[in-house]
Amino acid sequence: MSLPRRKMLLAALLVLGGALLAPLASNAQRLVTSVSTHRVLISSNFSGTELVLFGTLDEAPGAQIGTYDIVVTVRGPARTFVTRRKERVLGLWVNAASREFYQVPSYLAVMTNRPPAEIGTADMLRKNRIGLANHVLTQQLGGDIADVSPDDPFRQSFLRVKTAEGAYTTDPKGVTFLTPRLFRASVPIPGTALTGDYEVETLLITNGNVIAKQQTAIEVVKTGLEAIVASEARNHGFFYGLATALLALVTGLIATLLFRQE
Repeated sequence: MSLPRRKMLLAALLVLGGALLAPLASNAQRLVTSVSTHRVLISSNFSGTELVLFGTLDEAPGAQIGTYDIVVTVRGPARTFVTRRKERVLGLWVNAASREFYQVPSYLAVMTNRPPAEIGTADMLRKNRIGLANHVLTQQLGGDIADVSPDDPFRQSFLRVKTAEGAYTTDPKGVTFLTPRLFRASVPIPGTALTGDYEVETLLITNGNVIAKQQTAIEVVKTGLEAIVASEARNHGFFYGLATALLALVTGLIATLLFRQE
């Protein structure tokens, strides 16, 4: 059995074990989740991977098995991005107005068992940040930092660019119920994923109301030569910069000597 399959099987067993123990826990226990791995290793040939989240439900008062909705949201490390609007001036496209998106997720994925519009009201979706359009994207507006309306052109452009890059994604059929109580969701991690902690949030919803929430995390880290270089650059910035400059100088001298011989 391959290592990924073993991890997926272990995650499923952990979830089922949690389901068996759930009746012994308090009545507040409604949802148990586990991911196939909590650590993603990035090497020089990393082109992306896919994690699997398993979950099981403990029947809640007032809800019947089969009437639940599941929303899985993955948020990557926060970063600041700038979106610029281009305008045509004298036949040339130049940067005009710009907007800074302050400390927003570098990666954002939303998986549901059906389209979000069918899960709850617009207010409920916005309150629980369900879907890309309802996620809080704080922006620098003069001296204030706040979110704007979903139809703001800069906000729409930012989402469009991030979606095209594969950094923001949504899948209305990304959650599958294997049984009335057991479900799974595939979590894509792109090859361009930044290192850091990724928050995985799972919401259990019935009749348009969130009745349970589970949070876990995965870590994306570099390995091999990339990890060594990144560690040196972070911990010994001055010496790393000096070594890079010397390497560039030596490379230039070698190239000069080779061209002279020719």
